[in-house]
Amino acid sequence: MFALSSRHRRRVLWAALISDAVFPLAITGSTAVVPDVTAQLPGASGLGPWVVLAYNGLFAAALLLAGATADRTARTRFFAVGNIVVAATGVLSALAPDLLSLVVLRVVAGVGAAMCAAGGSSMILAVYPPEERRRVYGYAGAVLGSSLALGPVVAQALMAIGGWPLVFVAPGAVAALAALATLGLPGLRSPEVPDDFDLAGAVLFGVTIAAAVTALGLGLGAGVPWWGPGVFVLVAAAGATWLVRVERRASDPAIPVDLLRIPAYRAYAVSTGAFMGMLVVGLTVLPQLGSARNMGPGESAVMLSLLTVPSTVFPLLAARLARRWARPLVTTALSACTVTAVVLQVTDHPVALLVAAGALGLCLGLTEGVPDGQALRYVPSHRGGAGAALFSTARMSLETLTLATATGVMAALGPSSGMAVAGAVCLTAAVIVRQAVPSRDT
Repeated sequence: MFALSSRHRRRVLWAALISDAVFPLAITGSTAVVPDVTAQLPGASGLGPWVVLAYNGLFAAALLLAGATADRTARTRFFAVGNIVVAATGVLSALAPDLLSLVVLRVVAGVGAAMCAAGGSSMILAVYPPEERRRVYGYAGAVLGSSLALGPVVAQALMAIGGWPLVFVAPGAVAALAALATLGLPGLRSPEVPDDFDLAGAVLFGVTIAAAVTALGLGLGAGVPWWGPGVFVLVAAAGATWLVRVERRASDPAIPVDLLRIPAYRAYAVSTGAFMGMLVVGLTVLPQLGSARNMGPGESAVMLSLLTVPSTVFPLLAARLARRWARPLVTTALSACTVTAVVLQVTDHPVALLVAAGALGLCLGLTEGVPDGQALRYVPSHRGGAGAALFSTARMSLETLTLATATGVMAALGPSSGMAVAGAVCLTAAVIVRQAVPSRDT
């Protein structure tokens, strides 16, 4: 732990919170502009979806390496550099001459975002003691939830004002503010840093994740040759096999497997992945079910607001509740998500859709940031970057797998079946948390 003044600790927190607002906005914004950039920039139309996939994939692939590096360098400087990368790529993306250039810039932006996320968590864990982290992650949950809920609205407003280029510039400007907020702060470099660094393991992990995300992104849709995703599946399998061999021989493995052996840490990682999987599937399925029931634009807007707005107003309350009831709060919310998914298998009446959206929104809002704060209580402060990176990687992997599985099932059985997939994941997560987390997890 680094002993900083209250003023400096608040500045660390503010810098991290400002940066936290960038990632959801970058995702929702880039998703909204895909049709426009595909139509306006020269290049193969098949590159359009990769404006989103390239960012997501490299974010997930680079997280572990970024986390390990953050713990071994001056945390504040590493965080600032990541935000500068995000800011620069945001401006350059607005000036991209073609789709291929834009995708390449999004790859670099994903790496910068991983540096921001890992560096921010590493800073927080280095200056805030365990008893204060619930409150800190409550703030982080409020920022992430607000950014996620308001992201689509902000993206549409930015497009109306300045077109798709402004959607890339705005998150970059926010990242630049986060970098400026670190000026004058101590570097927060640990005095004792291991000499050996498992670079091979970190790089292999990134290659494996990137190949797997690419394979999922390509899929087997029309115009995609069978060998396309097949090649990336083989690369992912080879990378995973080689990674296991390298990690077994490494004296200080890049993947902190000892953290995965902590039941509560592992269980909370699964739970937050299940919540995010339910959210992304809900954002996809509920509008489809509403459209089938001829819901108007006003009703659809209310439904999506019920799903997302609670994540902007309840995280601080969730942090207070987690002081005494973290385990029952998470398990009850996961169980309620499962019940809601079951109800949607029986009826898709507009009233049922609105109630389901409200129930899911309440569950997500009352647990926003709770699993993160609880899991990272088990992580030593000097390994905060690696612990947070591994946690985020597990969350994103389960979220991606849930969405991919739900998408495949929906193609065969219809939209409501996607909610059944997400509900099954939530039920599994509830059982895992109940069995793995101590009854008095305070």
